[in-house]
Amino acid sequence: AMRAALVGYSSSEEEEEEGGRRGGGAHGSPRASAGRPRLPAPAGLPGDPEPEEAVSEDRYQHGGRVRGFPHERGSWATHVYLPCRVQEEFLELLELLVTHARTYVSSLAAMEEFHLSLSQCVVLRYHWIDPFIRSLKDRLASFHRFFCVADQVKVYTNQNKTRTFIGLEVSAGHFQLLELVSEVDRVLEEFDLPTFYKDPSFHISLAWCVGDLSGRLEGQCLRELQDIVDGFEDSALLLHVQWEQICCKSGNKHFFFPLR
Repeated sequence: AMRAALVGYSSSEEEEEEGGRRGGGAHGSPRASAGRPRLPAPAGLPGDPEPEEAVSEDRYQHGGRVRGFPHERGSWATHVYLPCRVQEEFLELLELLVTHARTYVSSLAAMEEFHLSLSQCVVLRYHWIDPFIRSLKDRLASFHRFFCVADQVKVYTNQNKTRTFIGLEVSAGHFQLLELVSEVDRVLEEFDLPTFYKDPSFHISLAWCVGDLSGRLEGQCLRELQDIVDGFEDSALLLHVQWEQICCKSGNKHFFFPLR
């Protein structure tokens, strides 16, 4: 029997991304800030603050990334997202895509974990975490499980153009995602935190590299990657994502909110 390859799941693994928005670039291309796979260097998100106890400012320790805002003790990097797990067939498709894209940008690295962002990465004071989580739980309690189709290959950069990502943009399920974001945004507003991008490009990041190399990946490379996706066996089922829960990661803590 054929099965959908991407499904929502529970995990205590690190997986982060700041969502995307359209129209940010000169050519109106989607842009997003996305997470990075786990590397040997102890690090969190590119351009995000360290968890509570990290104090090293050594550039090597941070995988060469530059922080988007200063680290402050007692502040926790916080991110709301839909986690997803993948089956073997999806990893086969990922391998084909990354191998091909490396003929254009050799430094591309495949993501090891996958998710779809519902918030930017924001900074919460430690004493705000519990009330923030309670408020999220209340607002998200009535949401039902739903599915998306993520099958459109897109190129993204993070806000300060220090990283480039290849992702699969959602082509079905956008309305439900906007409804979820509007509830998450209301919680963020309660705590005077930045809300999500106004016209988001919801996506699952697949690969990343350091620097703004979007020019090399857009155009011909992007068209060839889309052809690989469209021609992959069972791609329609493979890229049908069933979401089962929402996760909020704050510092090193994970909080899960099951969908009904």
